[in-house]
Amino acid sequence: MNRERALKVVLVLVGLFFTAAIYPITTILWAHNRSSGGTAMMLSLYFTLGILLLLAVRNPSVHRTLIIFAAWSSFAHAAVMGTLALEGPRDREGLIASGLFIVIGVILLALLPARASERAPAGV
Repeated sequence: MNRERALKVVLVLVGLFFTAAIYPITTILWAHNRSSGGTAMMLSLYFTLGILLLLAVRNPSVHRTLIIFAAWSSFAHAAVMGTLALEGPRDREGLIASGLFIVIGVILLALLPARASERAPAGV
């Protein structure tokens, strides 16, 4: 499997994973759970990012900056979740989730397409 095809597969998988955030958002809003309002807001950003990653599958090199943002925001999320998980014994599952976000970020950066200026012209 070539690199671009692997990136497209990863973009679909991560895009679907992030888009799945719509389920907890709707359950939080449906239950009028005001204590989880911050969680719903954060998940709405991931839902939006998931949709954009799914759109980026068509031409990943054009959406390079979006892919970089998805990777680095995953690292930032992992850092916050990991810190919170280390602070309290109730949040230990956050360590697993933060590991998942680190893996997502690493894979996205490893498969990042080259800049347009770095690619060879067609036919060369």
